[in-house]
Amino acid sequence: MRLDQDACYRALETRDLRFDGRFFTGVLSTGIYCRPICPARTPKRERCVFFPSAAAAQEAGYRPCLRCRPEASPGTPAWLGTSAVVSRALRLIAEGALDDADAPALAARLGVGERHLRRLFLRHVGASPLAVAQTRRLLFAKKLLDETALSMTEVALSSGFSSVRRFNDAIRATYARTPRELRQAASRRGGGAAQADGAPDIALRLPFRPPLDWGALAGFLGARAIPGVESAGPGVYRRAVRVAGGHGVVEVRPVPGEPCLLARLRLPGTEGLIHCAERLRRLFDLGADPDAIAAHLGADPRLAPLVAAAPGVRVPGAWDGFELAVRAILGQQVSVRAATQLAGRLVARHGEPLSLRGAPLPEDGGEGLRFVFPTPEALAEADLTDLGLPRARAAAITSLAARVARGEVALDASRGLEETVRALAGLPGIGEWTAHYIAMRALREPDAFPATDLALRRALGGVSGADLLVMAEAWRPWRAYAAVLLWTADAQAARPAQREVSRGAMAG
Repeated sequence: MRLDQDACYRALETRDLRFDGRFFTGVLSTGIYCRPICPARTPKRERCVFFPSAAAAQEAGYRPCLRCRPEASPGTPAWLGTSAVVSRALRLIAEGALDDADAPALAARLGVGERHLRRLFLRHVGASPLAVAQTRRLLFAKKLLDETALSMTEVALSSGFSSVRRFNDAIRATYARTPRELRQAASRRGGGAAQADGAPDIALRLPFRPPLDWGALAGFLGARAIPGVESAGPGVYRRAVRVAGGHGVVEVRPVPGEPCLLARLRLPGTEGLIHCAERLRRLFDLGADPDAIAAHLGADPRLAPLVAAAPGVRVPGAWDGFELAVRAILGQQVSVRAATQLAGRLVARHGEPLSLRGAPLPEDGGEGLRFVFPTPEALAEADLTDLGLPRARAAAITSLAARVARGEVALDASRGLEETVRALAGLPGIGEWTAHYIAMRALREPDAFPATDLALRRALGGVSGADLLVMAEAWRPWRAYAAVLLWTADAQAARPAQREVSRGAMAG
């Protein structure tokens, strides 16, 4: 990715929060790299060099700043200024694709050669895929050292390091200090990790690029919360999860006046904590760039009023791709309320009873949470005909579950949008609307767009699906965000009875 060095320096001088995560500044005289909002004195222009990612700065030999903490950056939107292949690769790396595999395996998943993938990364990210994965682990480990009271062994395993020795070596090589020295020097931000009967209660801050419309996110997730598995209200979202070989509970709240969410996690163990944090970031779409999205969509006079009325729009994601896919199938041709009731019945009969080690989260954090969503293996063998589903829809769920369990269907970012939609729509019982909906929420495809959706067409005055597709060409690559804006507008304008029968008005 080519950066305008002079423009970056002007942004650095302003310390504008909007540029946080878009680039990093390497200071030649100190060998340190910083965020654009670093409170330290601004270096002279000739002493600065700018990088598109933290990994690129570290590849060039710079150390992370201990004052502005690059690990606390909201991150660079994965698709901003990158190729489609790099965008998908970055999402897979964030999901742990290089934790137990190598670059050739990642390239194979993406359907490209390793050398080609490396060239694309160097061109767009400024670092190799392995360097991106290593930087991700390092920065998350530093975050845990600063924000939690986890032991050094727990920090190492939680961050994706294969051993404590590798963790110690990497920290020393990067920060020129031991992990213990970093923890002693760090100022505490928020709570720590209290141990309770072997179940750590961990608090993590999840930064985002403001604004963020928490009310819209909570309202969307709350209306579709699966009874017994999740709940959402104006001030908190909670859900039961399956992680680290057991069950856990996560709770997320907005932090008043700060560009971050506060996540509290009660897990059976700390291994894989980095993946839990990434799932939450995807769930709340914290990697979005709201200014860029608003500027692009606001240029269309049909969307401009909607953009102005909903600053910080996000596409609500999903904790688990398979769960979301099942939920989307349940939502076909029925109201949101009916789909939610069906999901509750499915979980009550085929889900696993929630089993937590230790006491529940304080403030009744486990209220109403009784199950974890069933696995693909469980639903592949389940009889769903007694849930009140049409036989074809029940068969679609069991067929999908069987294919996911056998590894024939991968609900991840390994394929492009068109190929993903084509593959999903080729499965029994899944049409184009459902495929795009799954791509939007589960696979984080920002350009997914269910053009056949009735509510989208109604929000634009009853246009046809073909005309809507023509209009939406101008909204690329953020058609998913346009869909959320239109769904929201339609829901606000519709009468209550109409909202309940809308086929696609954010059903799923």
